[in-house]
Amino acid sequence: MAKKLCIFDFDGTLFDSIDDVIFCFNKVLKEYGFPTLTRDEYIPCLGGNINDIVSKVLGKNSTPQNVEIIKDVYLDCYNSSKKERTIPYPHSEELLRNLQDKNILLAINSNRLNYSLNEFVEKYFSDIDFVLIEGHNVDYPSKPDSFGVNNIIDKANVSLDEAVYIGDTIIDIRTAQNAGIDCVVVKWGYGQDNAFNHEYPIGVIEEFSQLYDLLDINYF
Repeated sequence: MAKKLCIFDFDGTLFDSIDDVIFCFNKVLKEYGFPTLTRDEYIPCLGGNINDIVSKVLGKNSTPQNVEIIKDVYLDCYNSSKKERTIPYPHSEELLRNLQDKNILLAINSNRLNYSLNEFVEKYFSDIDFVLIEGHNVDYPSKPDSFGVNNIIDKANVSLDEAVYIGDTIIDIRTAQNAGIDCVVVKWGYGQDNAFNHEYPIGVIEEFSQLYDLLDINYF
């Protein structure tokens, strides 16, 4: 069935954001005497909500108290930074505009906090009319729970067969599975072999242009 709704993950799918995250986390970890991490060590920590990420970053030093302290200071550091290293992947805006012009509904579902999502969308994708932007709300379940996807599908008023989830990690695959919708995995983000070799996605793509053929959408 033709897709009427494309739901995109944010970090590692639409935006390359890890360098700002690494810079702020390492600054805070060093300040509090915890070991800093390399880029390769950070990548497996990503995908969950902020509490999950902080807990993984802290590793053996993860306690409820340490998670709260590092989370709060990290968010202060991150929110006050210029975030100049966080930019859309090449051709992401072109893809979204083309899909929108073809009357494909668009949405974002992320474990990034809502205010942060809106900040970047307003800065870089102000011409895109998203049906809904569902970030992490501490009062509701985060991915891989299907809560956000369910809200998006209800708002878009489409069937499950008409929706597809596009993301880069195993968390995104599980989110799509839990929602009962198809999934496409992208290889340019922060995903690993457990996502690229998973049997559930309908396809794995290496560039945005491949999405048109995969979803049978005419580029022109």
